[in-house]
Amino acid sequence: MSGGPRGSYREPMTTVDILREGARIGGAVEPVTGARFVVENPADGTVLAEVHDGDAADATRAADAAAAAFGPWAATAPRARAEILLRAFQLMTERHAELARLVSAENGKPRADALGEIAYAAEFLRWYAEEGVRVPGVAGVAPAGGARIEVTHRPVGVAALVTPWNFPAAMATRKIGPALAAGCTVVLKPAAETPLTAFALADLMAEAGVPAGVVNVVPTTDPGAVVDALLAHPAVRKLSFTGSTAVGRHLLARAGQRVQNCSMELGGNAPFVVCADADLDAAVAGALVAKLRNSGQACTAANRFFVHETVADEFTARFVAAVDALPLGPADDPTAAIGPLIGPRAVQRVQRCIDAAVAAGARVVNQPAAVPTDGHFLAPHVLRDVPEDAALVTDEIFGPVAPILTWADPDDLVARANATELGLAGYVFAGDTGSARRVARALDCGMVGVNRGLVSEPAAPFGGVKQSGLGREGGTDGILAFLEAQYLSVQE
Repeated sequence: MSGGPRGSYREPMTTVDILREGARIGGAVEPVTGARFVVENPADGTVLAEVHDGDAADATRAADAAAAAFGPWAATAPRARAEILLRAFQLMTERHAELARLVSAENGKPRADALGEIAYAAEFLRWYAEEGVRVPGVAGVAPAGGARIEVTHRPVGVAALVTPWNFPAAMATRKIGPALAAGCTVVLKPAAETPLTAFALADLMAEAGVPAGVVNVVPTTDPGAVVDALLAHPAVRKLSFTGSTAVGRHLLARAGQRVQNCSMELGGNAPFVVCADADLDAAVAGALVAKLRNSGQACTAANRFFVHETVADEFTARFVAAVDALPLGPADDPTAAIGPLIGPRAVQRVQRCIDAAVAAGARVVNQPAAVPTDGHFLAPHVLRDVPEDAALVTDEIFGPVAPILTWADPDDLVARANATELGLAGYVFAGDTGSARRVARALDCGMVGVNRGLVSEPAAPFGGVKQSGLGREGGTDGILAFLEAQYLSVQE
């Protein structure tokens, strides 16, 4: 990318020809100078790129560029903004294969998962190209008479976007799409593990016609300093963050100092409920998707399996057979269904949770596969008899581990499923859809999959309750998060 024309794209190279990538600020590809960090392939440790390590000064310059671009971009006709987003969608769709290779290289996810992410990510650009020309408004007579009520929406301002490594394309477009459709300009701080996808998207957006300064990217290994500088900038009026609940709490406190508009998509501890009358083949298929997509590294991943006691043994047997049949390997292996975790600390953390649960009486009931000696792999584990105070049950696992618990009484099930401070996603499988809906409505979750293992959809609101976040991304809610209402009371 760097050194080529605006919007150019090269695949990541090996250590023989390492990419050198700088921040994207004000429409320019910055030279890689001073401090830098490396991006590695988690499947084998190959160095993919050396990236400029951004600091507070870079963040301030990026916010300055976004502030300078804000007025003209906000004044651009909604249809013109929509056409640019639609062109970006078309470019992503045309280049889905090479973008998926990039995601797999720096994230490690299997090829099929990466292709699915690119398709999902592109849809946010198309959806918000359509939503951007349909921003709602109100015009009417005040109930008491004598005045007219006029309500319009305008862009909130410069937005700081902070995205995680597990879905580097989709988490970026889920924020960039509605922000640009609303008329906002943005500074994106991608995860240090996966900045290359962010660069590719910024270059693609520029090629689609996004003006200089509208989309800026600042990579860093010091996110605290960079985000603090963004939140201190007078033009930054919006923070959209996806990440852990702990970091979200800190950022909310920081943004509260200037009363900045915040959207927070935080952690999850999703219950996966299997009722006595569930279609077990469908439940197992849904469990594989809900648990093992991206090797379990998803905030919506099924974290706790509550299976009715009358079908628990049969479900476990079928699930174990399906899990143990999944090939494990790097993304360049076309048969691989399970890839590496993002890094060595992730493997160590999940393994510690497994070991602690086993020490407390849990049983590993599948046959975890041997893992490659290179890379950061952990084979899927299925456990029974897990104590409900074990970290595997109380904490977000973020790995390919499935603790299976049993239940008999529906009220007890709901109480146990809701016994967590988190409430992002949940899943319910039942033969009777009325029963499934009743259980789903009783779960303290912002999203529930009913007889399906996926809940993510660009046209639907994505987000959680309790300490899983504030606000919603996707759907109509997604663009409203980057808009502020203005009300005029007009004397008749």
